[in-house]
Amino acid sequence: MIGRLTGVIAEKAPPQVLIDVNGVGYEVDVPMSTFYNLPNLGERVSLLTHFVVREDAQILYGFGSAAERETFRQLIKISGVGPRTALGVLSGMSVGDLAQAVSLQESGRLVKVPGIGKKTAERLLLELKGKLGPDLAQPVAVASEAHGDVLQALVALGYSDKEAAAALKALPADVGVSEGIKLALRSLNK
Repeated sequence: MIGRLTGVIAEKAPPQVLIDVNGVGYEVDVPMSTFYNLPNLGERVSLLTHFVVREDAQILYGFGSAAERETFRQLIKISGVGPRTALGVLSGMSVGDLAQAVSLQESGRLVKVPGIGKKTAERLLLELKGKLGPDLAQPVAVASEAHGDVLQALVALGYSDKEAAAALKALPADVGVSEGIKLALRSLNK
């Protein structure tokens, strides 16, 4: 029904954003991976959306990439996995990480996501096998491949996704991996 919104970010309150589209404010729930990559308040943004209608609510979910939205749609098709759980999975790991965990059948990576127990993780691995195509195995878009490597390195060093994403915003677009890590660590230690 509503496939995409393009407008100005009026408010940010994780995991929800308010997007003003020509005077109409849309409340959109987004995964944290999308939230960290949003521009500042007052700036234009375009999000792909998925509209969920229930007896008690109408909820709009937004995504920064087609791969995220498609993965969300695959997740909510699984019995026992609702939109909130699917959003949690996408907030806890990138689409590329999820596709890799499914292809390698690594339930341990899924159990680390809040709200996902061992049985749910095993069901996700079983149901998603073969459904996350090669186009979904790409990580969420970052400025460059080097930025993606820097982000992974910072997370491996124990920084939260939010801290790592904030450090990435300060890096030049053409920075190399080793120099990027050094610069990011300097900005995080200030």
